Amino acid sequence: MQVSKESIIGEIVTANYKYAQVFKNVGIDFCCNGNRTIEQACEKKGIEATDILQKLQKLDVVNNSITHYNSWPLDLLADYIVKKHHRFVVQKTLEIQPYLNKIVKVHGGQHPELAEVEALFNASAGELAQHMKKEELVLFPYVAKLVQAQETHTIATAHFGTVLNPIQMMMSEHDAEGERFRKIAALTDNYTPPADACNTYIVTFGLLREFEEDLHMHIHLENNILFPKAIELEKQMNS
Repeated sequence: MQVSKESIIGEIVTANYKYAQVFKNVGIDFCCNGNRTIEQACEKKGIEATDILQKLQKLDVVNNSITHYNSWPLDLLADYIVKKHHRFVVQKTLEIQPYLNKIVKVHGGQHPELAEVEALFNASAGELAQHMKKEELVLFPYVAKLVQAQETHTIATAHFGTVLNPIQMMMSEHDAEGERFRKIAALTDNYTPPADACNTYIVTFGLLREFEEDLHMHIHLENNILFPKAIELEKQMNS
């Protein structure tokens, strides 16, 4: 893929998810704010766009190792998101919460920021649970109906009018969770355990990092692939 300063970040990462690491390393949000150009994002961060372009060009791209989510049918992609990323959120939430509670009790006196990390994570877990239910019960079934309607040359209807309505809500909620995890990353020095950290402390920070990384991929698949394609498919069906 030819990349320039005018390239849209979300489109670049959609073409090759390996590019995501370059943006992550400099703190550029490629999922919630993936609709910006490289130049716009770099200007906001105060870094040179040419440096980012050089790093992207140096990546050793092995095409057969890339999963081309962009080529998947929309109903398959939605199903994959539920089975891979929604399940991950549920499973890891149950794993992380007891660990966080433990290290707050043991280390909270020396590290008062842990209490805020726990509060932020618990808030995120609650919001994500509601968010995922809305996707699984409302938005994703309609995406499947759109795909079926295209295949059978019928019309898909929804009580919420247009697919853009729930998508805008989902994207707003993605922004909120992205911001919440930016705060968690800042409070934990990007998940770096302090010198006095016990094994549980170290494991907890590793799990939080893993959770955020999966959330980035989760949001990327929806914001940059599933949602735009669902909007376009609905337009085609109604034209």
